[in-house]
Amino acid sequence: MKQIAWFFKWILKAAIFFTLFAFALNNQHDATVRFFFGQQWTAPLVLVVLSAFALGLLIGVLGMVPRWWQHRRAATLARRSAAQAPVAATEKAPTGQPPYGI
Repeated sequence: MKQIAWFFKWILKAAIFFTLFAFALNNQHDATVRFFFGQQWTAPLVLVVLSAFALGLLIGVLGMVPRWWQHRRAATLARRSAAQAPVAATEKAPTGQPPYGI
């Protein structure tokens, strides 16, 4: 069963690759991107789409960096508090009382 799933996964990857390759071959016409102040960039449409995708990916990653730092700090604090918690958990309840307030 794993071999069939592996085979279908590679078939899907190949289909996606050939679809994108056919897209690139069919869109070789020049496209002009006009910027501010009369600046323009002329390149094949595939490069324009690829660069727009890469720029969006870069903006998304840079937008997530502060959140990643925040989670990393929280994980570090959680690890520190978890390392100190077993010391408090090893203390025994006073005699005559059931553990954990039962």
